[in-house]
Amino acid sequence: MVSRRKVLQAPALLAAGAQSAEKARTFRLVRDIPVEREYDLVVAGGGPAGAAAAICAARLGAKVLLAEATGCMGGMGTSGLVTAFDPMSDGQRTLAMGFMNEVVTTLYRRGFFGPRVKPKFWEASYMTWTPFNAEGYKLLLDELAVEAGVTVQFFTRVIDVDVEKSKRTVRGAVLSNVEGYHYVPAKKFIDATGDAVLADLCGANCREAGRDTPNIMPATLPSLFAGINWEDPGSRNQQQALAHALADKFFSQPDRHLPGMSVIGKTTGYLNGGHVFGLNALRTKSLTDGMMLGRRLAQEYMEFYRKYVPGFEKIEHVTTASVMGVRESRRIAGEYELKARDYHTRRQFSDQIGVFNKAIDIHPYNNSEEEFKRYEQDYLRAGRMNPGECFGIPYGILVPRGWTNLWVAGRCTSSDVAVHGSIRVQPAASMMGQAAGTAAVQSLETGQPACDLDTEKLVTTLREHKAYLPQERLSKKMTRDSAP
Repeated sequence: MVSRRKVLQAPALLAAGAQSAEKARTFRLVRDIPVEREYDLVVAGGGPAGAAAAICAARLGAKVLLAEATGCMGGMGTSGLVTAFDPMSDGQRTLAMGFMNEVVTTLYRRGFFGPRVKPKFWEASYMTWTPFNAEGYKLLLDELAVEAGVTVQFFTRVIDVDVEKSKRTVRGAVLSNVEGYHYVPAKKFIDATGDAVLADLCGANCREAGRDTPNIMPATLPSLFAGINWEDPGSRNQQQALAHALADKFFSQPDRHLPGMSVIGKTTGYLNGGHVFGLNALRTKSLTDGMMLGRRLAQEYMEFYRKYVPGFEKIEHVTTASVMGVRESRRIAGEYELKARDYHTRRQFSDQIGVFNKAIDIHPYNNSEEEFKRYEQDYLRAGRMNPGECFGIPYGILVPRGWTNLWVAGRCTSSDVAVHGSIRVQPAASMMGQAAGTAAVQSLETGQPACDLDTEKLVTTLREHKAYLPQERLSKKMTRDSAP
């Protein structure tokens, strides 16, 4: 096997920004690592965006490697136990079509949805979530990836890259797994890590929550519970029970925002509750402390439900998620930044690769009553669209500015904080993933760079694969920001 010498520089031994006069020390690690076969496309991250990107690109004939850090695809829907798809309809029609709709309809047909779920949940209901079974979702994505011919490597991370910075071109990625380090050359790359890990390693311009913004959206460690009597009418009064518990000073932190327990089985439920405020997903210590706090909060919420909510007297805690439910970390600066004014004007783009309706959902940044009132105003009133309305997701938010063979999809795309509060969820991520995978194949076939792709052809191809893209006017040129 051919080998290539790759020089890796280890992280600083002193934390960045540490209050110390001593200069951060580093060491250099030089070793020969094996070079794997070349792929047409490497996708980093197998969440809803990465899985869609890899599978859709492979279906179009590309040789695809998908590197996923956990042991399954699905991301927050599986490893993260966020087992409910966000709204996929505008109340009149299904917006999340294409690959996402294929996943949803197949899960429903196989009986992997909650007992109350009907097709109208995603086809024509307004602001309706669709609970699902995480194991069924894992199995389906495994099956679709194998059928498409995707090479999947679980427990594998991208830890370094080989770039030609002057041309803003990625030549290869260094992967790390139980077998050691491997260098994988490829023609195209998609970052679906959620944290823009690959794009950041490449040197693409990125914005970090908490560094480039005043706040960081809180995280949550979701849980699964059993022993619930969903037939008890009182099980629907969770918000009223929360008010009583807060008045009793029951919680260790008076978190006024409880998304609630969702029905995923006859006696089982999924809780996306118990915020971890100020968690920085780009710092290991913060993630570690957050996971420990999240596990403690899960036990606290079990006791809350047992004591205050009818139908939950026999509730049992099954497990917490194996990864933190991160809402915000790092986003690229793309060819276009999707902005709040685009959302509020329901803007449609000639190069849009998806349309969406979900409300701007920026969870409270802290436990104060004032901040919760801000959330209620923004989310329940100012941040919602009416039934039948939607806004466009343009292609340009998937491309780091100026890069030729690199795309991002999912939570790390280019948007401001407000719009990020809408598109950071699984259905939007899946649509963006399908578009990125399709764009990568188009680039392979035509030689067009990511930053100057024929978007008329891209939209036409996505429509052929059942994406819902209602724009009347198409353009060969993407929508761009005028400022550099």
